[in-house]
Amino acid sequence: MNSPFLVTGLMSGTSLDGIDMALCRFSQTPSGWHYSFIDAVTTAYPESLRRKLTRALTLSDKALRELDMTLGAFYGRELNDFHSKNRVTPDLISSHGHTVFHDPSGRMTLQIGNGNVISGLTGITVVNNFRVKDVEHGGQGAPLVPAGDRLLFGEYDICLNIGGIANLSYEEKGLRRGFDICPANMVLNYLSEKRGKKYDRDGAMAASGKCIQKLLEELNRLEYYRMSPPKSLGREWFERMFIPVLQHSRYPVEDLMTTCAEHIAHQISRVLVMFGRPSVLITGGGAWNRYLMDRIRNLSGLELPLPDNTLIGYKESLVFGLLGLLRLRNEINCYASVTGASRDLSTGNIHTPE
Repeated sequence: MNSPFLVTGLMSGTSLDGIDMALCRFSQTPSGWHYSFIDAVTTAYPESLRRKLTRALTLSDKALRELDMTLGAFYGRELNDFHSKNRVTPDLISSHGHTVFHDPSGRMTLQIGNGNVISGLTGITVVNNFRVKDVEHGGQGAPLVPAGDRLLFGEYDICLNIGGIANLSYEEKGLRRGFDICPANMVLNYLSEKRGKKYDRDGAMAASGKCIQKLLEELNRLEYYRMSPPKSLGREWFERMFIPVLQHSRYPVEDLMTTCAEHIAHQISRVLVMFGRPSVLITGGGAWNRYLMDRIRNLSGLELPLPDNTLIGYKESLVFGLLGLLRLRNEINCYASVTGASRDLSTGNIHTPE
């Protein structure tokens, strides 16, 4: 493989709204890595598959293995359609996969979406399963994006992603740091579904409710927020620690939405203001939630301009494309300074078509 490289990054986030595919061109020059988007699309999960992914934590080992294969086949078919539309065969597919559980304290993490199936269906080399090696070396296995943040967006003081989980990365004394801040779209989508909506467009539901101060204080007291990095969050933490707090309250969904949006804005702002007045690259679906962004700006006192919509929606797919490329070149793509692992690593499993 010679520069430039064509790579498709595939991201399946914790918010379960579908898969993001970004076909990207990467080139390496003496000044560093450079990128451009060729095309990027989002595909919703079929409802039956989305329901299975929602309850993946409760499945038997056999059912989970079947879901791994089913999801890999879904990825493969969607990738073939995407590449056919663009009349291109990329050098590499780099897939984040869908996280079923993530418990680095027990040195356990599982992402499904079988790489061999994807490679077999597409005829293209696939890199996936990025977290396991880092967890095996004592790391959090997350967040993984900071390596790409450093290489592609080093001009910003902070890279903030507001996806299913909000996380950020930054430079500190020559080292890249990063951690998960709080659940974000994962919470808002959970509440939206109680009103028959997949998500709260523009934050309209949150804007219509009232903030429940007592509940807000209870959420802000969750132990995770008192922990020091490295630290990371997963769906099982959300279901075990966050949802019960909401279920114990009997307030209207709109008030719960307002309160949770305030909680997210508070936690994000609390971190941002620690950096003074930083330049911030904000991406992820939460950037399109006008109410949430207004609250973050209000609480932080920062202007926080947004980049273009393609970068907002597909930055994580872009970065995973680069992480897979680095793995294929056997170069570092996971920093111990972020995850707490025993050393920097080149992570990800490589699957070549037979």
